Amino acid sequence: MPKPQDHVALPASRIGVLLVNLGTPDAPEPKAVRRYLKQFLSDPRVIEIPAILWKPILHGIILPLRPKKSAHAYAQVWTDTGSPLAAITADQAAALRGAFGPDVIVDYAMRYGNPSIGARMAALREAGCDRILFAPLYPQYSGATTATANDAVFETLGAMRWQPALRTLPPYYDDPAYIDALRQSVEQGVAGLDFVPDEIVASFHGMPERTLHLGDPYHCHCVKTARLLGEALGRPLELAFQSRFGRAKWLEPATDVVLKGLPAKGVRKVAVIAPGFSADCVETLEEIALRGREDFLGAGGTHFAYLRCLNDSPEGVTMLNQIIGRELAGWQRSA
Repeated sequence: MPKPQDHVALPASRIGVLLVNLGTPDAPEPKAVRRYLKQFLSDPRVIEIPAILWKPILHGIILPLRPKKSAHAYAQVWTDTGSPLAAITADQAAALRGAFGPDVIVDYAMRYGNPSIGARMAALREAGCDRILFAPLYPQYSGATTATANDAVFETLGAMRWQPALRTLPPYYDDPAYIDALRQSVEQGVAGLDFVPDEIVASFHGMPERTLHLGDPYHCHCVKTARLLGEALGRPLELAFQSRFGRAKWLEPATDVVLKGLPAKGVRKVAVIAPGFSADCVETLEEIALRGREDFLGAGGTHFAYLRCLNDSPEGVTMLNQIIGRELAGWQRSA
């Protein structure tokens, strides 16, 4: 049947994969950090305090004071290619391009900051993607990470007249491919040290303790990841949670407290890993690699190492290839 003369030309049908991570300021400067923190800390999934109570604190105390301190932390880890988190996520997407065939476009976005989820979803749709796998790169599920990323993509769909079919990547905290990639990464990292660690600390991002009691599975996911990885490595890991914020009680034990306390227990050589982060960022490169080192050595430790995240390493990319390829099953046409 011939098409009408005014028929709109449509691109060929394609599949999109959108890798998503937390986000980053556009520059390590107070103004950019303030803009980023305003978006991040205004998210009710992140700050579960009634707005009438939180907004005066956010606008009256945090936003006027915190950006300068945070900008200093970002400046210590900023690279020639920009924010480590954004640059590494871009590298992960680049490493996966072509892995799933010529009809699959792999892109990336940030939940907060740039490139935004809305902008990259629109670009994928414009390129003909009528099926999109939305892939938040959080191994352990939390309302403040995975759920809010999903919220953002669903909000984006709500503004589209012609919506693509959508799948979301499930948490992969106990996936054998993920655990094996971590095992390989840790073994390689330890083998490259000039000392043998007395202890390996697995530091996960912290969450307020109340989230556990409200039904968030994050703590349980972290515990299981640490247990499975310890079993794969043949040695137990010291579990800890970092990045406490505010006065509320957070998940324990706290990473800084653990690091300061280890030398008194006879642990003088330590390696720290951050298996909850898919890419290195200010929380790993500044908070752990720099401040964590100071805490441990200042308390009497003699040897400290931070082992990098999976990032775009061969084992990390292989793992992403496996778990994303699995989720694309049924969408890709047979060769």
